[in-house]
Amino acid sequence: MKTAAKVSIFIVEDDAHFRETFVDVMSLRGIEARAAASAAEAMALLEGHAPSLIVIDAQLPDMHGFDLCRRLRRREDLRRTPILLLSAAPQYNDPRDRIDGIVAGASSFLTKPVTMERLWAEIEALVSSRA
Repeated sequence: MKTAAKVSIFIVEDDAHFRETFVDVMSLRGIEARAAASAAEAMALLEGHAPSLIVIDAQLPDMHGFDLCRRLRRREDLRRTPILLLSAAPQYNDPRDRIDGIVAGASSFLTKPVTMERLWAEIEALVSSRA
């Protein structure tokens, strides 16, 4: 994996507690983490910023996470950036339904609840594969 100083993660998550916990845990690991609570905020904050990895909640207040993923994939600077989709919705427990997320451009898909250890393992794998 890249050195921690060079890795940056951007999370789009409307659950304030999960979002803040994620940023805190990444900071403790020496990872730069930025966050947005909505798709609109993410689009604005990602303008001119290409992180090492993007984590997107599938159910955002202003846009479906799959649609945000598609939009980000259209950006030249983010085409190759790994995107990890997360969802707590029971409908995404069926692997056939998760295929939609992969088709939308996600590199991986995890369902909540997810431990920070499991999430970190997936992030490490995605960032390492990009290096």
